[in-house]
Amino acid sequence: AAAGGARQGAHRTDLRLVLLPKQIPAELCSTGEQKALLVSTVLAQAALVASHRGFAPLLLLDEVAAHLDPERRAALFAALDALPAQCFLTGTEEAPFAPLRGHAQLFAASPGSLAENADFPVSRAS
Repeated sequence: AAAGGARQGAHRTDLRLVLLPKQIPAELCSTGEQKALLVSTVLAQAALVASHRGFAPLLLLDEVAAHLDPERRAALFAALDALPAQCFLTGTEEAPFAPLRGHAQLFAASPGSLAENADFPVSRAS
């Protein structure tokens, strides 16, 4: 790139977050608190997009339940349910997603296949 070509722009921005209940910067938060801050930022962005466009973006959240305590996980699932968006959540364990039983489909991925988990039914509109 020409001199100065990459010296300006959004990629040069530092975003600083603070966990308000504790009044501490994100870099001093626990892993779970940092994850909650990150997820809340993504959800706020999705809500902003939805308010401007009339629909939320497709959300792909990898290992989103990892490191979240049960209260934060419940808040996440409630926020996702309230957001008019299609969401894909990944995880290596089924247990954290148990509260979504009846509200979401669960698939098991293995090399070369993707299979719906019949023990994790979701009601379907007729």
